[in-house]
Amino acid sequence: MTSFRWLTAGESHGPGLTVIVEGVPAGLELGEDYIEAQLARRQKGYGSGGRMKIEKDHAVIRSGVRHGLTLGSPVAMWIENKDFANWTEAMSSSPVGASVDKKMQTQVVPGHADFAGALKYAHHDLRNVLERASARETTARVAAGAVARRFLEEFGIAFQSRVVSIGEVEAPDPGSTYVDWDAAEASEVRAADADSDRQFKERIDRAKDDRTTVGGVFQVVASGAPVGLGSHVQWDRKLDGRIAQAMMSVNAVKGVEVGRAFANTRRPGREVQDVVVPDVTDRRRFRRASNEAGGIEGGMSNGEPIVVYVAVKPIATMTKPLPSVDINTGEVVEAAYNRSDICQVPRATPIGEAMVALVLADAFLEKFGGDHMDETRRNYVGYVASHQHFGATGKSAQ
Repeated sequence: MTSFRWLTAGESHGPGLTVIVEGVPAGLELGEDYIEAQLARRQKGYGSGGRMKIEKDHAVIRSGVRHGLTLGSPVAMWIENKDFANWTEAMSSSPVGASVDKKMQTQVVPGHADFAGALKYAHHDLRNVLERASARETTARVAAGAVARRFLEEFGIAFQSRVVSIGEVEAPDPGSTYVDWDAAEASEVRAADADSDRQFKERIDRAKDDRTTVGGVFQVVASGAPVGLGSHVQWDRKLDGRIAQAMMSVNAVKGVEVGRAFANTRRPGREVQDVVVPDVTDRRRFRRASNEAGGIEGGMSNGEPIVVYVAVKPIATMTKPLPSVDINTGEVVEAAYNRSDICQVPRATPIGEAMVALVLADAFLEKFGGDHMDETRRNYVGYVASHQHFGATGKSAQ
């Protein structure tokens, strides 16, 4: 079974981030400019903190690509942290003298990974946890996701995303109407309409004035996926479960829906099932009259756009810190403040796209295999052509 695997390493203020992507077939066109374009999307967003003024992320491909084509061997990338110049001693991998400012942090930040991580790993300096738990790590995910995205593009799979709410402010639900993805891409808050753009910014400004943070919900849509990615036969092969796990692994994500799952619990069953009708113009030989299931049924893609909604809680670090404790002394203190966003939801949308792409690339190669792109393409074309045997007579040709 061919698999698409990836790993990241690195700390927020360390020298940089390492990314390894394994399982990419040979013969895929891949360049640093393509990956940089995806990294740049992650760095945009109204309500971002000062870190984005320092970094201009670029992934250097260090292995797995020769003359613009993948080799079939692991693709390794390196992303420099420019802010490391201000942390060379504090984040040194070698021992440093007692006089060095190690920038220790002992004040717990409620809602962050630092407290549980410090107890788990027996750290007395919370920085040993928060450096890796930082959302800076998602830069590496977007780089890995760019590789997956480039692969899936060869098979007509595309990704879009938008913010659907900031705090209590919700964008209109377009239902089955057209979403202006170009508007969402141009918007600093990734809103698909001008009124929502204005209201989202106003809500972020209010949070900033209140010296707090604000969360929200974003949507990712993957269109063009064939029928049959994932499987119903085991719990860990179900595509919606794999996507949910991937999304829940992103910093500050606390909820995931495939389709409008929660809203559909308030509607009768006859209104939320996607009726199947014959359609000889569709490559599946059928089409759905709706897409309430969000493109996945029984743990498998059904050929409709895969639609995922992701809930992001407000960031834990605030300019007006909450009361907390010192992990070493037990003294009551204010929570530590580290430079952070007021609202990270707009910047999370490209991360969400990357995570869906990584899951779909793995499921795609699980289904079609191939050591070279030509082999994968032949397998894919043959599978799609096999659907021609369905729909003409209303039953499978034997």
